[in-house]
Amino acid sequence: MQLTINERSSTPKYRQIVEAVLHGIETGSLHRDEQLPSINELSEEFYLARDTVEKAYKFLKKEGIIQSVRGKGYFIRRESPDQLRVLLLMNKLSAYKKIIYYALLDELGPGTVVDLRLHHHDAAQFAHLIRENQDLYQYYVVMPHFYEQASRPVNLQALLAGIPSEKLVLLDKNIPDLTGNHVAVYQDFEHDLYEALEAGTDLLEKYQKLILIFPKDVHYPTDIVRGFRNYAIHHKKDFAILDTTNQYTIELHTAYIVLEDSDLAELVRQARQHGMILGQDVGILAFNETPLKEVLANGITVVSTDHEQMGRTAAQLMLSRRFEKIKNPFGLIRRGSL
Repeated sequence: MQLTINERSSTPKYRQIVEAVLHGIETGSLHRDEQLPSINELSEEFYLARDTVEKAYKFLKKEGIIQSVRGKGYFIRRESPDQLRVLLLMNKLSAYKKIIYYALLDELGPGTVVDLRLHHHDAAQFAHLIRENQDLYQYYVVMPHFYEQASRPVNLQALLAGIPSEKLVLLDKNIPDLTGNHVAVYQDFEHDLYEALEAGTDLLEKYQKLILIFPKDVHYPTDIVRGFRNYAIHHKKDFAILDTTNQYTIELHTAYIVLEDSDLAELVRQARQHGMILGQDVGILAFNETPLKEVLANGITVVSTDHEQMGRTAAQLMLSRRFEKIKNPFGLIRRGSL
């Protein structure tokens, strides 16, 4: 194993050991079943704390890259040097993001290692995850949704600069100004919503007012607001934008567009409480298809991208080494609530 410890590097020493093992496997200098130096041998040769070497070996063992044999030591376990390793960085793990995740896993196949990390819309946490996992993966699949503040706007280009463009896969959101040869499977939130609402104009005509419930405490792309507003103005509809259904009373002859399941449940509850019939007295249109929306209240009308297709398309592009930018399908699913 070719190992050089850089005392001045910002990369932790245990990560330098991990990278050396991965590099050895990828270049073919380390082979399956080959024995690695013992923890004591490595710590003595490179003047490392025993805990540092042990931490590196524990990480490699957890990832299935090496295995320990009692009384003998540590051995390379990975099947081949071209085993695909993917780091998936999501903002949160909601119901529809699980669909993307499992579709990605299924399409990539059992021979691929996919590690999932959550950045919780936090740019600093995202930057930390990139630094911590630099050079450990062939692909970095990123959902680039972050909180933006007027005083500290997020510079996405700078944030993604730590990932080589040929290793970057953007999911859900494209960044048109980003240079380099990267992959993107994305939604166009503003135009997708506008076109989906256009497709449902015959259903929306009977409502006097449109209300978008756009939470302020949960991060969603503001492009959604623009798409909604453009549609309402174009069709000369009275409209409003609320951030919650708390302390709000449902209104007759109004259609609601909701993003959060908690707001959806509250509107359905209030409609029942006031004896309103969904699809007649009041309308509900929800974002993001889930199995629950298909059966709730005899079916909730939904605007949604195809989350399973998003995961599968991203996986296919990685497996075939194609650097394409593909807009994911988006549409209206008609049910009784509108």
